[in-house]
Amino acid sequence: MAKTTQHEAVFCIVNEGFAEAVMDAAREAGATGGTILHATGTARPDSELTFGVVVQPQKEIVMILVDVSIKDAVLKSLYDAVGLQTAGQGIAFTLPVAEVVGLTPHVKLKEDSDSSENPKEEVKEPQPAHEQDNKAE
Repeated sequence: MAKTTQHEAVFCIVNEGFAEAVMDAAREAGATGGTILHATGTARPDSELTFGVVVQPQKEIVMILVDVSIKDAVLKSLYDAVGLQTAGQGIAFTLPVAEVVGLTPHVKLKEDSDSSENPKEEVKEPQPAHEQDNKAE
């Protein structure tokens, strides 16, 4: 039985020097962070004629793990900020993420309104059942 994923990996490939613009746009849409990789493109010289853009070989790839609920907003923000019509000449795509480990669970502070002597208590939000199952292994 296929599992419903809660996360998507957003990949955005831009010309060198535009990774921070990618992260700024992603953060505006709700993303919290990403990883920047330096890369070299391998486009053919005649691709300028095919795609109508000047191809720069030095690239940056930004990988961003997002909740599926904000994926579309992140993609739209990236398209507007660093898409092919911009100097960043970016393309973005997503891949489903089947499993995630190492993420810090969301933590809320529980207010104790009865007494100012007690410090705020941390309360972990409930996790989906499949994440709880993984912790038992």
